[in-house]
Amino acid sequence: QVQLVESGGGSVQAGGSLRLSCAASRYTYRMGWFRQAPGKEREGVAALFTGGGITYYADSVKGRFTIAQNSAKNTLYLQMNSLNPEDTATYYCAAGTASGGSWYNPYKYNYWGQGTQVTVSS
Repeated sequence: QVQLVESGGGSVQAGGSLRLSCAASRYTYRMGWFRQAPGKEREGVAALFTGGGITYYADSVKGRFTIAQNSAKNTLYLQMNSLNPEDTATYYCAAGTASGGSWYNPYKYNYWGQGTQVTVSS
């Protein structure tokens, strides 16, 4: 089992920044951030494959968001800059043991945090 606890969500104005944190009981093969807005499907935001440190981003957040890890603290981060109202969603940290499959496929992640709300106002 892997326990994931997110923190760092909140409300900001457009153009602002937030940093999400995910405290993990341990790392798995892949670690990721997903988000879900009301009435929409859960979508992959960013992922990090811990073996090689390879990162992936959704096109909508490239250049604005950065996924990073602090291995010593077993903590995953999502630095979010230049936020806009379309980024408003509940953000989830996820951990997966699957070595194959797309990084953005939520079914490749076995463990999920409880979610943290991010609200961006215009």
